[in-house]
Amino acid sequence: MSCSQARETARRVLAQQDAPPTLVTGVLTVVSELVSNAIRHAGGITGFQVTVRPGQVVVEVSDRSALLPHLRPPAPHTPGGFGWRVVKTLAPSTFVHSHRSGKTITATLPTHTGRPPAP
Repeated sequence: MSCSQARETARRVLAQQDAPPTLVTGVLTVVSELVSNAIRHAGGITGFQVTVRPGQVVVEVSDRSALLPHLRPPAPHTPGGFGWRVVKTLAPSTFVHSHRSGKTITATLPTHTGRPPAP
């Protein structure tokens, strides 16, 4: 699966739920970061799923590598290294589960938009 295929899958799932544009943008950013890192650094994708649950969207990406992602110290003059920080910012409830064939990263984004409810 490529990044564009993963993003299209996520768009389709979110469109079925009539997700607001800000949520779609956040989910697509997380999908892009996790999928591109799995392809670039972790031997490729072995699983991908986007699930909408009450109050949250869950993105799961599995890959072949046992190496865990980590935050790199900020280095503004060095390219790259910001993806995991972006994922953790947009999806604070992100967890990594190691297993025999690699790992699965589960990123959970809240569906609320931060706007107060209408009166």
